[in-house]
Formats: sequence, C-alpha cells, structure tokens
Amino acid sequence: MNNPPLLLEAQSLSGGYQDKRIVENIELTLQAGEWLSLIGANGSGKSTLLKLISRILPIQQGVVFLDGKAIHQQPAKLVAQKLALLPQQQTIPEGLTVHQLVSLGRTPHQTWWQWELDREDQQKVDLALTQTQMEAFRDRPVQDLSGGERQRAFLAMALAQDPKVLLLDEPTTYLDIRYQLELLELLKHLNRESNLSIITVLHEINLAARYSDRLAMLCQGCIWAIDVPSRTLTSENLLQVFGVEAIVLETPIGLQICPVAASRFHRTNL
Repeated sequence: MNNPPLLLEAQSLSGGYQDKRIVENIELTLQAGEWLSLIGANGSGKSTLLKLISRILPIQQGVVFLDGKAIHQQPAKLVAQKLALLPQQQTIPEGLTVHQLVSLGRTPHQTWWQWELDREDQQKVDLALTQTQMEAFRDRPVQDLSGGERQRAFLAMALAQDPKVLLLDEPTTYLDIRYQLELLELLKHLNRESNLSIITVLHEINLAARYSDRLAMLCQGCIWAIDVPSRTLTSENLLQVFGVEAIVLETPIGLQICPVAASRFHRTNL
C-alpha cells in the first residue's frame, strides 16, 4: 500500500526571535490526512515552531516545503490557499458579525478588485458555518460570543480558506472540558471526513494522545521524539522532557498519562 502524499516537510529548520534561536535543526513531515500534535514543557519551542512553519517568523536556517515547494519563497496569497492558521490569541474585530468574519477566509481566493463573495465563495462560507455549527450565530457580533463560540467562529474562518493543512496553536486554551472535547471532536471529524491535515500545539497530553496520529515531543528547541503516541509517551521520555514520573495506562479511549511525582533532577528548558 502506498503512503499518503507528503504535504508539508521541514528540513533542518531553525529560527526564533531576532538573533536568538528558539528551535534548532527540526526535521518534520506531515502526510495528507494526518494529525500531528506538538507537545513539550513551557518554553520548549512549540509555538515558535508553528510560527516558523506558517511564515509568521522568518527562518534562520533550513527550509519548509508545502506541496513540494519552499513555503518562504512563495507568494503569501498562494500559501494561504493551502495552509490556514488558528493562532493562540485572536484579535476581536469590533462590530464584525460572524458571517463577515468567516467571509474573510475567502480573501486568498479573491482578486484584489473583488469586493463581494461570488457563488463559490458563499458556498465555502456557508459550509464552514455548517461544519462548525455556527449557522445560528451568523448575524451575531463576534465580540458578543462566548469563548467556545468565538473559537468556533475563528475556526470557521480558517476552514473557509479551504486549506489542505490547518495549524492550531493551543486551540483548547481557556476552554472548559466540554468545549475542549467538542472542538477536538469537530477537528477529528474534519480530519477524517475531509482529509484535512492538522498540526496542533497542545498542552493537554492525554487529549493529544487521544486525537493525534503522531506526537512530536519538543525539548529545549529540539525534537526529542516523534512517533505514534504509544512510542512517544514512554515513562522515560516523560521524565526527561517534562520532569515528571508518570504511569502510562492503556484505556478504552487510548493512552492516558498519570503523573505521580515531579523529578528533582529534571533539566530546565531554556
């Protein structure tokens, strides 16, 4: 059986802020229809890596390929037609309705002189609202939404781009457990039914293990381990990367990590 096509690849990727490198020599691949989650302690470089992949930060070394082409050498508009980012914190546009917000996701597919949505654009917006269960909120101001509703609205905007790859930086932050599960279940549905490839930064290791096909465990800006959850979330890796002694359990919903104690000899992330 042939492997799914490779959509995204990072080779020897290094970068950070100004002259300071946060991540170093990253080797990473993402196949069509795969869900990869980045996990690691605070300061390990997860969000920085996502910003390098999404072109928010310039790379200092290496290259990122999207559909076989170097991403930093392509026009931003072309990249946005294939890759969408849901950042950790979004700017709430005052007075903008949910429908208007989601319609902004069609911008990469429009000509500069196009002021209104054409039929195809409107169909994509309507589909994104349906997928995120936000149809009933289409005329509601974004600033009036709850945290979970707002997250779904911004996800709908990203989906309206009709991307092949979706990047999400800590999408469950500030959400209670119900909304966390609802959001991750929605992403899993899109991943399976629409063959959407996903990279998430997640703090909740048990949720990352439950929903992801593979995990990339970062430590001090480098990839410590990358594999399926059962081979990544070992007691030794958890001790070395997170500084905790933990028991790894097999459960009906997949691997579950039970922290037991903090290690006195854990290395600190830079």
